[in-house]
Amino acid sequence: MSQPVKSAAQIAAMREGGRILATILRDVKAYVQPGMTGWDVNAWVEAEIARHGATPTYKEPTPNFPAVICISVNDAVVHGVPTDVPFESGDIVGFDLVITYKGMKTDSAFTMVVGGQPNGAAKHLLNVTERSLYAGIDAIKGRGTHVGDIGAAVEKVLSDGKLGIIRELVGHGVGLEMHMGPDVPNYGKKGSGILLQPGDTIAIEPMATLGGERVITDHDDGWTISTRDGSMAAHFEHTVLITEDGAEVLTQL
Repeated sequence: MSQPVKSAAQIAAMREGGRILATILRDVKAYVQPGMTGWDVNAWVEAEIARHGATPTYKEPTPNFPAVICISVNDAVVHGVPTDVPFESGDIVGFDLVITYKGMKTDSAFTMVVGGQPNGAAKHLLNVTERSLYAGIDAIKGRGTHVGDIGAAVEKVLSDGKLGIIRELVGHGVGLEMHMGPDVPNYGKKGSGILLQPGDTIAIEPMATLGGERVITDHDDGWTISTRDGSMAAHFEHTVLITEDGAEVLTQL
C-alpha cells in the first residue's frame, strides 16, 4: 500500500524529530552503567524527551505501553518493559524509542553491551546485526526500489554471519503513525514487494539472534518478546526517508 503524501513541513518535522531522537539515544549509550535499572533509564529518557519539546509515542493511547522506551535485555528481542533488576556488566541491552515531534513520529533503536566493549559472540552479534541495517539502507536507490530489495540485503548479511533472523517481526512505515504501511521484512527477494516512492518514510529494523528465529511473548507483562530458545538477541533501527535517487537517514547525527 502507498503511503499518504507528506507535506514539506511534515518531512521537515521528521528531520527535526529524528535529530532529537538520535541525540537522546546517543546520550542513553553514554548514560547507562552497571547497577542502573530499566526504570532508572526510563525516567531519565522521559525527562530528556520533554526537555527537547517532544512527546513519548509509546505512552499515547495506542500502543499505551507502560514506559516511554523499550528496554530488552539479553534474550529479549524487542518491546521489553523496563524492570527493577539492575543491569550487570556484560548484559546485552537493546533500547528502542519512538517520539512524536510536531505531530510526526520517528523510530530508532540500538543494542549495546553494558559496562564495556562487546567481545566474542556478543561482538559478532552486534556488529553483524548493525551492518545488516546499513546494508538495507544502502539497497535503497530511490524511485524504483522495492521493499524486497531491502529485505534481501539485510537477509544476506545476517545469513552470511550465521545469525538467526527474526521473521515474525518486521520493519514498517512510520511518520503519521508509529506503525503504518508498508511492512519491511528482514528477508526477501530483490524486485519483490511494495514499490517505494520518494517521500515515503520507513523504519528498517533488523532483529537477529545467536540461535534460532522463533520468539515468544512474556505472559506476565504482555509485551516483552524474547527468543524461544533463550539465545541472545540484538536489534538496530533507523527511520529512513526515500529520496529520488537514494535514502536519507533521519535518525542519525
